[in-house]
Amino acid sequence: MTIGSKLAWDDTVLPFQLDNSDMRGRVARLDGVLGGILEQHAYPPQVEALVAEMALLTALIGQTVKLRWKLSLQVQSKGPVRMIATDYYAPKKEGESAKIRAYASFDADRLTDSAPFDQVGEGYFAILIDQGKGNAPYQGITPLTGVSLSACAESYFAQSEQLPTRFSLSFGRSSEPGIPEHWRAGGIMLQHMPKASPFVATDAGTGEILRAGDLVEGEEGENWNRVNILLDTVDDLELIGPVVPPTDLLVRLFHEESPRVFDAQAVRFGCTCSEDRVRQSLSIYSARDIEKMTTEDGRVTADCQFCSAHYDLDPATVGMDAKTADDD
Repeated sequence: MTIGSKLAWDDTVLPFQLDNSDMRGRVARLDGVLGGILEQHAYPPQVEALVAEMALLTALIGQTVKLRWKLSLQVQSKGPVRMIATDYYAPKKEGESAKIRAYASFDADRLTDSAPFDQVGEGYFAILIDQGKGNAPYQGITPLTGVSLSACAESYFAQSEQLPTRFSLSFGRSSEPGIPEHWRAGGIMLQHMPKASPFVATDAGTGEILRAGDLVEGEEGENWNRVNILLDTVDDLELIGPVVPPTDLLVRLFHEESPRVFDAQAVRFGCTCSEDRVRQSLSIYSARDIEKMTTEDGRVTADCQFCSAHYDLDPATVGMDAKTADDD
C-alpha cells in the first residue's frame, strides 16, 4: 500500500468503554502489519486467511497487557495447518508502538479447497503471557471449537477466564485503483468488565465448554444481549474501512451505551530475532552436537520462522565450547 493511501487509523488498536452497559472493548485496523507478516512467506490463500485472523485477534487481545509484557497466541492442530503462532510485544514505554509477528506451519498436500478453518483439525487454542524476568509465565489452554479462530478465542475467555467475550472480525485482500492488492483486517472485541483481573485462570469445574452467554444473567445478561445485538448490525466494510473511522463506528453502533474512547495503541510488524539470540540458543550444545548441525559447507545455519531471516555461522564460534578472543 502506498504511503499516500495509508489512513490515520491503520495499524492501530483503539480501546473503549460502554458506560451504560459495563462493557469494554477494542477496535483494531491492520494493514501494514499484515503486509509485513504475510510477505515473509508464500502461504496458500487458506493459510494466509488463518494467519491474518490470528494476527487480528492478537492485536485485539494484546492491547490489554502491560508495558514490556509479551503475549503469545498458539493453535496446535492435527489438521493440515499444524500450528499458528503469534507474538505481541507490548511497548517498552508509553507512546511507542507495539510489535506483532506471526507464522504458520502446514502440510501443503493435505490442504483442501474448503473454508480456512476447515484446515484446522482437532487440537487446542492457547494464550501465553511472559511478564518478564522474575515472574512465572501465565498459560491458558482450551480445545479448538466452533467455526473460526475467533470462536476459539471466545471459548477460551469463557472457559479459562470466566469472562464473556465477543469478536466481530473482517479480513481479506483489498483491491484499490492504483494500489497493489494487499491484505486488510478490522475487528471489534467486546468484553464484560471483569470482576477480577483478566488472565487469572479459574476452574470451571464441569469440563464442559462454556459460552459467553453462560456467564451472565439478570441485568448483566440483558446488557450483554443488547450490546451483542447492536454489534450484529456491523458490516465488513465498516470494520475494515477506509470510509468509517473507528470513533465514528463506535458512535454508529453504540451511541445509546455512552461509548468512551481512550488513547489508541499503534502496532507494527516486528521480529526480535538476531544473531546474538541465535548464538545464545546454540550455547547449550556441545561441540559434538554442533558438529551434527554443521552443513556440508562447514557452516551452522538457522532461519527465523517469523521473518525468514537467515543466519550463517562459523561452527567454531557457537556452542558451549565456542572459541573466543581469549582462547589463544
